Amino acid sequence: MSSYREIVTKAVLGKGKKVFTNTHSIEVSNTPSNVLGCWVINHNFSGSKDGNSILVSGSYDVNIWYSYDKDTKTDVVKETFHYKENVNIKEKEGVDYTDTSIIVRSLKDPTCKEVSIDKNKINYKVEEELGIELVGDTKVKILVDDNMDDWEEIEDVKNTEEALNKIDSEVNENYLEKEEKN
Repeated sequence: MSSYREIVTKAVLGKGKKVFTNTHSIEVSNTPSNVLGCWVINHNFSGSKDGNSILVSGSYDVNIWYSYDKDTKTDVVKETFHYKENVNIKEKEGVDYTDTSIIVRSLKDPTCKEVSIDKNKINYKVEEELGIELVGDTKVKILVDDNMDDWEEIEDVKNTEEALNKIDSEVNENYLEKEEKN
């Protein structure tokens, strides 16, 4: 005979991923000749519930290395960018999202995709991909087999004289000699 049981556990109730693209510009004191490199570092982010959506807040630093004065000198300009993005998560019917925690993961770190020069401005595009999970309590039903397993009886072997004699009588001391003859 079998029956069902319910287990209450934490589980991922909903998840999704989204690519964010932001375009920025920064004004520099020298007229750039070339952009030599663009790095995005120190990415920090968190998520919070905002009605029926998730509000992702974060920041990252952008370092742009550029040359100026006809490529004879270089400089690095740094800018910290703060962002807030609303992400809608598809809600499933019959799932209670009121007491959930939010986990935000960076699936693809922010990277500089495009850089261009416009007089004393450097325009750049940063792209990142975030994964968002809603974790909460849920119930899982499992099938339980109520039939009892047959248990084998375990004999207690004691180091008695009788047990030692039985072991000695079962040992074949000429085992290797018989193998060599075959």
